[in-house]
Amino acid sequence: MQNNLFIISGPSGAGEDSIIQGLIKNGVILERVITSTSRNMRSGEVNGNPYYFLSREDFKKKIDNSEFFEWAKEYNNNYYGVTNDEIKRVERCGKVGIWKIGYKGVRTAKKLLPDIKAILINAPLIQIEARIRARDKGVSDEYIAERMMYTKEWLEYKYLYDYEVVNSNGNLDKSIQAVMEILDVKKT
Repeated sequence: MQNNLFIISGPSGAGEDSIIQGLIKNGVILERVITSTSRNMRSGEVNGNPYYFLSREDFKKKIDNSEFFEWAKEYNNNYYGVTNDEIKRVERCGKVGIWKIGYKGVRTAKKLLPDIKAILINAPLIQIEARIRARDKGVSDEYIAERMMYTKEWLEYKYLYDYEVVNSNGNLDKSIQAVMEILDVKKT
């Protein structure tokens, strides 16, 4: 399926990035919509992968100039959003477009692009918490509690999605295959 834009979305720790990487490893020719954020880079990240990193001030200027297709204030008061130019870039590329966004972004995108299909990547809550703890070593219990509260809030909006893929521990390959079937692409 070419020239199509799909949303892949899920709470932190559900495995969206692992599934997207699995799609690429399985030969799916895709183009990621790159989200802009005001959060700090983590180890191993660079500007443009997986986000465009902006200062809070630059992000706010882009909001004031109506440069964002959608944006929201998310975790720890950081901003996340996708520019109008980024949506246009992916729509013109001729590949399967993958847009990783939060549920607030899904809500906005579905209003502005009613034909877009949204895939919820989910996992059991106990596994999500364990993945966050493993990834974000040394964070406080308060941080974990905040992330888990946001995850539960996120799951109240499951109705926004067209598909749900449960990415339980040990089933990543099955989850990748399920997403490939939704995208209607073949393994190369």
